[in-house]
Amino acid sequence: MAITTYAELQSSIADFLNRDDLAPVIPTFIALAEAQMDRDIRHWRQEKRVEATLDEQYENLPTDFMEWQDVSLSDGTGLQLISMADMQDRKGRSQEAGKPLYFRSTADQLEFYPAPDQSYTLSLQYYARTPALTDANPTNWILQYAPDVYLYGSLAHSAPYLKDDARIQIWAAIYQNAIESMRLESERGKHSGPLKMGVPR
Repeated sequence: MAITTYAELQSSIADFLNRDDLAPVIPTFIALAEAQMDRDIRHWRQEKRVEATLDEQYENLPTDFMEWQDVSLSDGTGLQLISMADMQDRKGRSQEAGKPLYFRSTADQLEFYPAPDQSYTLSLQYYARTPALTDANPTNWILQYAPDVYLYGSLAHSAPYLKDDARIQIWAAIYQNAIESMRLESERGKHSGPLKMGVPR
């Protein structure tokens, strides 16, 4: 059975568990798997780049932000990540505004130092959270390219609910193998060279 939609995933989970009474809780198994996948998966298909106007000391992060990759200004100036203690130390020495050179993460925002003295264009490259599956959003890139990750991740989270200790390690091991395959596929996608076409003679 193909697994290309949220409904098909739910049906496959029920089939693997050989249970027809779990429809109300299968979405919970999927949601728990998605929470774990957010922690486990860093893939080039999640990479996203946005630009924003930087004109305040604090700027909000994108709502789908998970983890930053690069923070820079449009002129190519790379901003350096520093700790909260380093930020407090710098602010204690000078509150003078200027061109931002440093940043730190704080709650759902980034704090910059120096505070900008004018408007700059900020470029943020980051890993974006994958939209969760719902009836209104029946598929996403993970389900499209790695349905086994969704299936076995959900099955692993079903085992404690069903008190099926014998299967926890089996489902979890298959899930981890699928995650590792995704990691390797992402590395190949990032580091493989451009396709070279032969020159006709």
